[in-house]
Amino acid sequence: MNPVIAASGLAKTYVLHVQGGVAIPVLAEASLSAEPGDCVVLHGPSGAGKSTLLRCLYGNCKPDQGAILVWHAGAEIDIVAAEPRTIIDIRRRTIGYVSQFLRVIPRVPALDVVAEPLRAQGRPIEAARARAADLLARLHIPERLWSVAPATFSGGEQQRVNIARGFAGGHPILLLDEPTASLDADNRRVVISLIAEALERKVAVIGVFHDDEVRAAVATHTVTMRAEGTA
Repeated sequence: MNPVIAASGLAKTYVLHVQGGVAIPVLAEASLSAEPGDCVVLHGPSGAGKSTLLRCLYGNCKPDQGAILVWHAGAEIDIVAAEPRTIIDIRRRTIGYVSQFLRVIPRVPALDVVAEPLRAQGRPIEAARARAADLLARLHIPERLWSVAPATFSGGEQQRVNIARGFAGGHPILLLDEPTASLDADNRRVVISLIAEALERKVAVIGVFHDDEVRAAVATHTVTMRAEGTA
């Protein structure tokens, strides 16, 4: 099998213009690739650029140099050079992303927050909500909360809604940024099961996991990032 996503020679430096133009290098010559069914774990100290690398892969952060080739809609596309509308379509159909924090949508019930990626793909509303309900139940979100906007939820509940939303879309590539950071042991095991099921479907997973148990359970490959942001 060939990689469905491959990054090579990525470099990124943040310039703090409001603090006298201080330059903070975050990535330097970072490279990785993932084939269908791979779980590539990014490992390294805090500040090594793991989350920045995930944001680059998702198109949220543009690297200063390098390429990110992704297989999308029957063609290989460089996310670094892609137009914004192409990146939006890649996110809709090819790359899912679970960030560290849920971007709360005011007044939208949790069930519809989770169902939204499927609705964006054109799935019927009832089918999308059924998939959302299954994921929320597996992640121990009580049914009485499904009709409530997640803005009022606890941090752990919001994280579980975020995880459900990320897995709902069935994307062939899935990026996970510390998805189990605020979860108890039972919900960590649920996330491990969800990742295992995704790998069986030949989803390519790239993630950051600070929990040793989770990392050991899901990793097929490990990319070690050093403090200077190289991988």
